[in-house]
Amino acid sequence: MSSLQVKSALSQLGRDMRTARKRRRMPVADFCSRIGVSDKTLAKLERGDGGVRLETFAMALLALGMLDRLAPIVDPSSDSTGIGLDREKLPERIRKRGPSASVRAGRGTKTIPANQRDASTGSTVLDDEGTAF
Repeated sequence: MSSLQVKSALSQLGRDMRTARKRRRMPVADFCSRIGVSDKTLAKLERGDGGVRLETFAMALLALGMLDRLAPIVDPSSDSTGIGLDREKLPERIRKRGPSASVRAGRGTKTIPANQRDASTGSTVLDDEGTAF
């Protein structure tokens, strides 16, 4: 039921696993005992059989000293498609919430900033049209 791309990727993964085991000069029997599988299961793993459990694959990586390579496979911080989709969802405008929101909506008293008050009296300075500045 898997695609040709998946079969090809699994096959390459199996070949790479076998190469890594051989480079470490690990006999099949020793490697099988380290990862807790039979030699038939190891043969399936090294062929890239899709029916091999993910745990078996992870145990093989552990035995090879390569388990740290498993976690970054789908790391969200390197998911460019997901990051792009998240950016599309960002709001265009962010409104401030809280008590000052009612002031902007016209429900409440307007606060006059200190720079628009007369320093000696504290009263609001008005221009000719009667608006504060």
